[in-house]
Amino acid sequence: MFTGIVQATCEVVAIHKKDGLNTLEVAFEPDLHEGLAIGASVANNGVCLTVTQVVDDMVFFDVVEETLRLTNLANLSIGQSVNVERSLTFGSEIGGHILSGHIHTKAKVVDISHTEQHYDLTLGIESKWMDYIFYKGFVGVNGCSLTVGEVSDSGFKLHLIPETLKLTNLSQYKVGDELNIEIDSQTQVIVDTVERVLARRFNEQAR
Repeated sequence: MFTGIVQATCEVVAIHKKDGLNTLEVAFEPDLHEGLAIGASVANNGVCLTVTQVVDDMVFFDVVEETLRLTNLANLSIGQSVNVERSLTFGSEIGGHILSGHIHTKAKVVDISHTEQHYDLTLGIESKWMDYIFYKGFVGVNGCSLTVGEVSDSGFKLHLIPETLKLTNLSQYKVGDELNIEIDSQTQVIVDTVERVLARRFNEQAR
């Protein structure tokens, strides 16, 4: 489990590609990999990955074909940075929202509005996922727990504060790039349950 509070942006220093599998080699700061063991879970751009090897400051992660298909990790190149968060430990302060590290879909950056007063991202997403995204609700974007701004049938807006831009890689993305999206699992359960109950009642009344 994760909180959506990114701890660091870490550079991808190598990508070892095999059939159906990419191994990412990511450079961690010493304090970030302290006590990190093989088998530990770490979120990279919001994707929960398992540590397979630790060599000095380099941490290795295997990314299987299904994960490459569903996330933007397939689009990484050497020198890019990923948002990193280590898994939540008992007794830790939860400053964001609970995330699982399981990405539901990707959103495309359709507009960037950057002025001295604000930095706004407008994201386009498959319409079926908009059932779970609400104004002033929250969503996981590349592993960042963020508050949703204006919504439409096909996307939503994010209003990013300078601290978020400083601590994450979101300012590196351009129009047309894709971001990993994790919706709130509780919201999904509530919406799906209500829809199922209403559908059942409608069918019963129609008999």
